[in-house]
Amino acid sequence: MNREDMLAGQVAIVTGASRGIGLAIARRLGQLGARVSLCARNAAHLEHAASDLRSAGIHALALPADVTRGDEITALVSQTQRTLGPIDILVNNAGIGIFGPFYEQSEADWNALLDTNLKSVFLASRAVAPEMIRRKTGHIINICSLAGKSTFANGAIYCASKWGLLGLSGCMAEELRAHGIRVSAVCPGSVATEFSPHAGKDPSKMLQADDVAHAVAALVTQAPGSFISEVQMRPTQKP
Repeated sequence: MNREDMLAGQVAIVTGASRGIGLAIARRLGQLGARVSLCARNAAHLEHAASDLRSAGIHALALPADVTRGDEITALVSQTQRTLGPIDILVNNAGIGIFGPFYEQSEADWNALLDTNLKSVFLASRAVAPEMIRRKTGHIINICSLAGKSTFANGAIYCASKWGLLGLSGCMAEELRAHGIRVSAVCPGSVATEFSPHAGKDPSKMLQADDVAHAVAALVTQAPGSFISEVQMRPTQKP
């Protein structure tokens, strides 16, 4: 089988897929033959991204959804299944960053960040797990962060969400591995995207969105007898 056909016949959902890391991951999975369901909140940006993938010969579906709402996640999964087929791959990529002294952050900041970065992964994974268990196959990839393994000033809420996400990912992996489902966490350092400002850093020396997409592709194309539970990613040169 050609590498371009390694995911032929498989269906993937990628959240936060209208730009940046999510779009790069969706493109890479599509290049490997997967049919890809793109999810993000902004319908116009999402359709533009899907159109870009279609122009490259990728079967892409644009389904706007707020990943912090359980009912919208249920609808996303159901429509993807009806349109593309059973879901083989879920990439939980959607995330936001709110930075600053924790004592200046509001309860609304906490709720927005934890709901987007952590609760959404629970909701989406819960929605796809029963069918994956029934079929005894599947991949769930959670885009975490090195901020889930370290602490830094002005990152309290963000770090809390990513530390929680790593804990959730590990427990999911233990619960699902017996069913043939592999759960992996990808932990990049700073990536050169619009996600957050990187004052004083050289973008050319930072991780790129395609670097993260490469890691995801490696995880979902590995031999079925094992799985990589966690990937840590750093640039070769400090930016």
